[in-house]
Amino acid sequence: MNASNIIFDPAFDWPVIWGAGAVIAALLILAVWRGLKGWALRTLGAAALLTALAGPSLQIEDRAPEGDILLAVVDESASQGLSDRGAQSEAALEALRARVAGTEGLELRVTRMGDGEDNRGSLLMTALGDALAELPRDRVAGMVLISDGRLHDVEMAPELPAPLHLMQTGKPDDWDRRLTITNAPAFGILDEEQEIRLRVDDMGAAPATESVPLTIAIDGGEPETYTVPVGRELALPITLSHGGQNVIQFTIPVEDGELTDRNNAAVVNMNGVRDRLRVLLVSGVPHPGTRTWRNLLKSDSAVDLVHFTILRPPEKQDGVPVNELSLIAFPTQELFMEKIDEFDLIIFDRYKLRGILPASYLGSVRDYIDRGGAVLVAAGPDLATAQSLARSPLGDMLPAAPTARVLERGFLPEITELGTRHPVTRGLKEFAPEDGWGRWMRLIEMDETAGMTVMSGLDDRPLLTLDRVGEGRVALLSSDHAWLWDRGFEGGGPQLELLRRLAHWMMKEPELEEEALTASAVGSTVTVTRRTMEEGARALTVTRPDGTEEDMPMEEVAPGLFRSEFATGEVGLFRLSEGDQQAVVAVGPTSPREFEQTIASAEDLTPVMAPMRGGAAVIDEGTPGLRAVRAGQAAIGRGWIGFTPRGAYVVENLRVVPLAPAWLMLLIAAGFAVAAWLIEGRARRRL
Repeated sequence: MNASNIIFDPAFDWPVIWGAGAVIAALLILAVWRGLKGWALRTLGAAALLTALAGPSLQIEDRAPEGDILLAVVDESASQGLSDRGAQSEAALEALRARVAGTEGLELRVTRMGDGEDNRGSLLMTALGDALAELPRDRVAGMVLISDGRLHDVEMAPELPAPLHLMQTGKPDDWDRRLTITNAPAFGILDEEQEIRLRVDDMGAAPATESVPLTIAIDGGEPETYTVPVGRELALPITLSHGGQNVIQFTIPVEDGELTDRNNAAVVNMNGVRDRLRVLLVSGVPHPGTRTWRNLLKSDSAVDLVHFTILRPPEKQDGVPVNELSLIAFPTQELFMEKIDEFDLIIFDRYKLRGILPASYLGSVRDYIDRGGAVLVAAGPDLATAQSLARSPLGDMLPAAPTARVLERGFLPEITELGTRHPVTRGLKEFAPEDGWGRWMRLIEMDETAGMTVMSGLDDRPLLTLDRVGEGRVALLSSDHAWLWDRGFEGGGPQLELLRRLAHWMMKEPELEEEALTASAVGSTVTVTRRTMEEGARALTVTRPDGTEEDMPMEEVAPGLFRSEFATGEVGLFRLSEGDQQAVVAVGPTSPREFEQTIASAEDLTPVMAPMRGGAAVIDEGTPGLRAVRAGQAAIGRGWIGFTPRGAYVVENLRVVPLAPAWLMLLIAAGFAVAAWLIEGRARRRL
């Protein structure tokens, strides 16, 4: 196929040539006005000169036509796996291949698209744009999306060079029921009611249903079932009972005929936190450690500290009137009897019996421990005297009994074998300075009677002993010299970290439980951690969302700390167990975008297809035919979709033939000038 056109190669810039033309036109007007006989010939000569300056040539192209391209994007996202949509897609693609093969000058290019990463859904427009970027746009005669029409990136639609069509999968009688969490807080305050908002919706040709049963389970525990309405948002109250991660699962039953059960369940991960930590610090004797306790507790803005301190013992007789010693009476009755359960932790710092707190108050503290409270006793020399707290109603709650000996010599605190496995003291050596911990200078000798000793002092005597009593917890620190670490004596030590861990263990923070099984999921990888005080190998049992079980070994990464990791392609709730410990973890998005809208529809794509006059053809009604249409015409009709031939070509050879050689134009211009001179000369002789 040949094609030709005229091109110009001017000797000067076009403004110069146009200027010369303007001058010639002015002279022509002047010649006509003066009545010169040869003005026409002079005009022809000037035109010849201008033509020579413009440099016209004939360009002849030898063109090889190129075929048109029909681009097909096949949606292979998760929603296309519902029902028989995958088979519909492949059948439609094969029919399209056959129709393209029977159309001269048209070829089919196919690209496939899966789920978007990070739960981004179906990225049809992104896939279409990427495919167009790899093709010569002047050859693209049409585009076809083989999909259910549900996409999540319609705003990324590219500029279309030709009509776009949707070959829509799905069936008109498809229906589905969906459970959606519309709002759920990421954090919840313990023992306070939180609100989770959700709704159950029917989509497509669903049977008429007014209500459905909803099952709620927290941390894989015993589920509770409620009846909820369909098509209305609900506000459900949830109260978290423990700190840390809480996994709340909502489930509605799967009905016959539903497209999928993937959107019949939803998982909410809520982190339980305390609103404020209320601590009662009872100081019996002013000493350097008192300021250490206050600094520790006041450094945390989430701690409400009430400090009951005895600055003037009753036996001190100095004649000072009582009304000059105190501005207000301390509310001991209110603190130790009426509102004692409001405290998360009570600390007795070098307290001894002086009759200031009646035995009934200490008995109230004992009952507080039984009900789940936490008491820490930081012992001083007074614990070894007749006024010892061990002789009070709290005595049989303590995990060790004083022997009445006070050892006043330096020693290095050591972590016991049990302590290397306990979360309070495990890894505490990592906080030691290069030269090791500094010494403490006093130890009250104790005989361990209960619990477990995690730190020891002189000759392996108990230094820190922990115990569970009733529903509560008790800790006994057999020295009042922890403040030496805080002051940096002989290099100091991890006093702040030790006391922080100790306080959090006593307040039952999940990350410091001795026996615990926890799990976390990042992407498709699940990491399981087991904390235990027992020795020996550990094996984890994993129950997958489909009900299958698998046992896998756990590796001991530190004393008392085991870990296992596995990757999975499944999405849903995994149940984990090891010994008597159980945990649950949700893998994958709690609400996959691919299953938010499962009924096939062209609604989202209609604005994208309309400008080029494309449209949707439902595969269930038959695969459409293929026909060529001119640009601007309707590109879809009953039983057919259209493409626009582009007429693209490749130039194989190019020839340029000058139309006005300079020497010829100069000769012609000279001939016209001589002819004009002769005519004008004869006219003058006649005159």
